[in-house]
Amino acid sequence: MPNQEVKNNPAFLAYVYQLNEGNELAEALKLSLKAINDIDIAQFNRIGLKTYEEGKWTIHKILQHLIDWERIWCFRAIIFARGEGTTPVAHDQEIMGKNSNANELSIEQLVNELRIVRQSSMMMFESFSKEILDTNCRFFEYEMPLFAIGLTITAHQIHHFKVIKERYVPLDK
Repeated sequence: MPNQEVKNNPAFLAYVYQLNEGNELAEALKLSLKAINDIDIAQFNRIGLKTYEEGKWTIHKILQHLIDWERIWCFRAIIFARGEGTTPVAHDQEIMGKNSNANELSIEQLVNELRIVRQSSMMMFESFSKEILDTNCRFFEYEMPLFAIGLTITAHQIHHFKVIKERYVPLDK
């Protein structure tokens, strides 16, 4: 995207910061792990593969989406933290969701994988110095500090957990 204008602090970052309620990265990651550990597995199992609207993802696919995107964001963080120089490209979540086998996996398996991925992410971000965390990261169409990648991961989870609470939990009847 050579002629595309690069935006400093893209608009979505305001939403990221809002969802994280002003928490620093370490605290936001800690709270996000607690939210994963607090998932009501039995309730998610009762909801099963139901969706609130035709064409929407199941809870299984939402959890897989969170796992996949956390790994993508961590890959991007490593690229910047290690000064590799590559500009990460965009990815299509719809293609990824369509090609996941999440509906064939158990809720327990998906939640456990999300927990392990989060613990790994926490260790990675904890290993970065303040200088690394403050590194400016230039993506295909925007820039943001590296620590904001971690906050994006937690905000993404907060967003989707709200969707599950508001739209899927009512299906537990």
